[in-house]
Amino acid sequence: MIKLRAAALSDIGHVRRNNEDRFLCDASALYFGVADGVGGLPGGAEASQRTIEEVTLALKAHHGRDEPDLKHIVHETNVAVQELGQLISPEMGIASTLTFAHIRAHSLHLAHVGDSRAYLWRAGRLMALTSDHSVENEARVRRSRGEKIFFHEFNRNALTRCIGQPTSPEPDLLTHEIQVDDRYLFCTDGITRLVNEDELEKLLSRKDEPEVVLREIIAQALRRGGHDNATGVLVFIDALE
Repeated sequence: MIKLRAAALSDIGHVRRNNEDRFLCDASALYFGVADGVGGLPGGAEASQRTIEEVTLALKAHHGRDEPDLKHIVHETNVAVQELGQLISPEMGIASTLTFAHIRAHSLHLAHVGDSRAYLWRAGRLMALTSDHSVENEARVRRSRGEKIFFHEFNRNALTRCIGQPTSPEPDLLTHEIQVDDRYLFCTDGITRLVNEDELEKLLSRKDEPEVVLREIIAQALRRGGHDNATGVLVFIDALE
């Protein structure tokens, strides 16, 4: 038995005309996550909406039964978004990020594609559970293997993996043992580009309800310009029985 509190909030920001972020937050079924329509492509809201719908349906199909195959869910979701893209934008397609998790048997099982993020706050310290699938990060990994890789500054944040791409993306998968008093934050880049990790660590240390903390995190992004949609899901683990 797991006792937790959770909150989910999304704000359109000060610049965007549409909110292309979506979230998954089911405290009873223990599913949490975010999706963000990829900028520069049409149909961002449709892409993130279909992404969350497909993940939700797949997780509900497994609820109370066997362990869901997160990699398979990501691949099936990619097919669904790709098919929708052929209707909305045949020439360019549509795409979304996806970072989601479910909790089962005192473990958090996470899948990640794109540059939305998941963080763990434990005993006052913040830890990133995901790494952005960006041109810069991929170049860094390949350089660590001795490869000579170059990229232009203007595309350093461009995604190398997303939901809706022609070939199914390989998600990063993580199984993480949860502990009492853990706090998990899932958020889009409308937060992480404007609120740094030191600030997130301090905000997540506050002794407030999840919604209050999350509202302040988003408010911080808005005070700094709110250049993008800002969305977060925050989970507090209160007890494990």
